[in-house]
Amino acid sequence: MRLKEVAPGDTVTVKKVHGEGPIRRRIFDMGITPRTKIYVRKVAPLGDPIEITVRNYELSLRKDEAQEIEVE
Repeated sequence: MRLKEVAPGDTVTVKKVHGEGPIRRRIFDMGITPRTKIYVRKVAPLGDPIEITVRNYELSLRKDEAQEIEVE
């Protein structure tokens, strides 16, 4: 399952980060690495952006970034 498919209020664990180049580097720089817990706070009405809590701070991700994050 990908992060963009997770419902608000759910907590998931990062399984793998896909993608290449700058997008993958940006995801890792935000602290989203394998085995990290992510709490999905809100999803905008059209699905973009997604607000998450990771490592005790809040982030907003675009759908294309969330698509690259495989969770379980």
